[in-house]
Amino acid sequence: MVSRFFPAFPAALAVALSLSASAQQVATTEPPLSHAHAEVLVLGTYHMANPGHDIFNMKADDVLASKRQAEMAELIEVLKKFHPTKIAVESDAGTEKIPKRYADYLAGKYELTANEIDQIGLRLAKELGHKTVYPVDADGDFPYQRLVNYAKGSGRSKELDAVNGVFATNVKEEGDYLASHSILETLLLINSEERAIQEVGLYYRMAAIGEPQDWAGADLVRDWFGRNIRIYSNVLKLADSPNERVLVIFGAGHLGWLQQDFASNPELHLRKLSDFAK
Repeated sequence: MVSRFFPAFPAALAVALSLSASAQQVATTEPPLSHAHAEVLVLGTYHMANPGHDIFNMKADDVLASKRQAEMAELIEVLKKFHPTKIAVESDAGTEKIPKRYADYLAGKYELTANEIDQIGLRLAKELGHKTVYPVDADGDFPYQRLVNYAKGSGRSKELDAVNGVFATNVKEEGDYLASHSILETLLLINSEERAIQEVGLYYRMAAIGEPQDWAGADLVRDWFGRNIRIYSNVLKLADSPNERVLVIFGAGHLGWLQQDFASNPELHLRKLSDFAK
């Protein structure tokens, strides 16, 4: 499972096209919108169990502590306002690991861990009476070391370091913010349009590190795009009727990509966490 900020191979790097802010602005209402299109809400999260799989890892305190559990309940109530009919999570599509875990949880045979799939996905699904949850991830190649080697060999390491430096600053800022704010408040920061757009621009700077016949940065971005468009395709199969409202829970590194993918589909309506957190 991966999220953001240059995850290790074979995980991927977050990079996103510029968000179509005006195209998918929606009214802030608790009930579902009355239109003939399915809705998708992408929730970008930090890794609550601190797996340490990324190059830049946000250090989170214990989400199982009573204070954080009360905050988690607050987040769950906000997400209920979206009225999700299906919940998609960051686990390999086509496997039974998460559906089985959810079935065991419903049967009282599984205790939720600190992982955000458990804390948000399984918990919310149970409270909504869902029969299952849906793994939709798609793994892929991620040639980050090739980019590092190219940058060093071509004297462009400072360019890559500059991009990494902003990501590192963002991760520290989010960790510091969580220390004095609630889970919901922190996720609103992580899911803010400003943060997503900023990080999009950084990744496009990284894509410029390369040359004809050795497109090191561009190829990495291409592979990350490929992974996310596959995730989009998997989710699209869940949004198979106008009545569906699919909540997609993924590491924050996927946020901009997936929002752009869903916003670009005229048969879908993209929703955001901020639509329901007021």
